[in-house]
Amino acid sequence: MSFEKPLNLIEALIFASDKSITEEEISQVLSELMEETIKIESIRKNIEQIRLKYLEMDLAIELVHLNGGYQFLTKKEYYPVINQLQIQRSRKKLSQAALETLAIVAYKQPITKLEIEQIRGVNCDYTVQKLLEKELISISGKADSVGKPLLYTTSGLFMDYFGINSTNDLPQINELIAENNTIGEQTE
Repeated sequence: MSFEKPLNLIEALIFASDKSITEEEISQVLSELMEETIKIESIRKNIEQIRLKYLEMDLAIELVHLNGGYQFLTKKEYYPVINQLQIQRSRKKLSQAALETLAIVAYKQPITKLEIEQIRGVNCDYTVQKLLEKELISISGKADSVGKPLLYTTSGLFMDYFGINSTNDLPQINELIAENNTIGEQTE
């Protein structure tokens, strides 16, 4: 492979890097690949050409110098649409632990974290925090018990997320339990 298309090689390295990549890292990678020393000044000139290329093309992304390196980022004017995408994606992803915790809150609200942990049998700090961040549960006050622990309830976003008007619309526990889930012989 020759260093005939340095722009493309450098562009590919910056694009493929999950964090900013320095001129020194680019030089090191290309020097190993080409089996010859690639000077930083040459890298710098090519990076400037790439930056100008992206500015001229009026794209949604740009080449940005940050943290001592270079990275392709979405232009600031597109942040609102990217933010909306992140909100949509974060709403859709709930882990099994989050679903279990959310179900406990929905059926037992208002409930303390300790009560959730007693039902689940595991620490729920992280899961409760994530549900609060996703605004699926909210803090509704403090319990009158020792230490005044926080009380958690489902939020309005929870209702939207699951397409219900109130917690009365949740399926009743006996509706969820199948009648054929018995062990052994049944006596009549």
